[in-house]
Amino acid sequence: MMQSAVADDVFYALSNSTRRKVLEHLSSGPATVSELAAPFDMKLPSFVQHLSVLERSRLVKSTKRGRVRTYEITPERFKVAEHWLTERRKTWEARLDRFDRYVKHLKERESTR
Repeated sequence: MMQSAVADDVFYALSNSTRRKVLEHLSSGPATVSELAAPFDMKLPSFVQHLSVLERSRLVKSTKRGRVRTYEITPERFKVAEHWLTERRKTWEARLDRFDRYVKHLKERESTR
């Protein structure tokens, strides 16, 4: 999958507060579907759709043992979002540095008049 498509999947998955809360829960360790669904006031099929989005984006993976499905975070895909954000931060830092130099240049020019 192309890098931008991967980033699209990751940011789409992260765009929903329920999915972000699931990821927060999973950051403390693997959890079953029922453990993950317990804090949410929604029907299980709707909740499972959120888990499917997270799994398709590969932010999580699941294993099934008997009738119990357990989810856990797969940290590799978070690096996609981190890389994208890092690149945007570098761009804005460079722009702000250029702006700062320009303002300093204007101040120096004004003080020499």
